[in-house]
Amino acid sequence: MLVKDAVAKRFSEICKERGIKPNELANISGVTPSTVYSLLDERRRDVSIITIKKLCDGLEITLGEFFSSEEFSSLGQEIM
Repeated sequence: MLVKDAVAKRFSEICKERGIKPNELANISGVTPSTVYSLLDERRRDVSIITIKKLCDGLEITLGEFFSSEEFSSLGQEIM
């Protein structure tokens, strides 16, 4: 799994747990819905740490809480 895929999966899981739809995540985070949908799109390659931080702020979690999941601890090295 790539980092971008792990980020999208983690946000999807958190939203599912909380019953939040992508548009709602965008609204509570102060980003555009297109930004959230783009992040969740598997064809998109890069995601900005600033966007991740804004989404975490909207969800009222820290970056540490966001990244402390199995998806991130088991990622391999990405060299492209």
